[in-house]
Amino acid sequence: MPGLFINVTVADDVAKDVEIAKKLEEVCPVSIFKAGDAGVEILEENLDECVLCDLCLEAAPEGKVQVVKLYAS
Repeated sequence: MPGLFINVTVADDVAKDVEIAKKLEEVCPVSIFKAGDAGVEILEENLDECVLCDLCLEAAPEGKVQVVKLYAS
């Protein structure tokens, strides 16, 4: 379930990559990502804390992580 303001998606092939999961967890300043043995988990309770910094987009292969604003700017 997305947050009220933001939704984050991770492509399946990247979501299962433990090294990328660790990188996503490390770079996110608001702890949206959690790395585990099976890959990355998105902590939905933290989604609306997203500051749109794009660090997760830079940490993953291009187009594999998407941050979607659920509001008009």
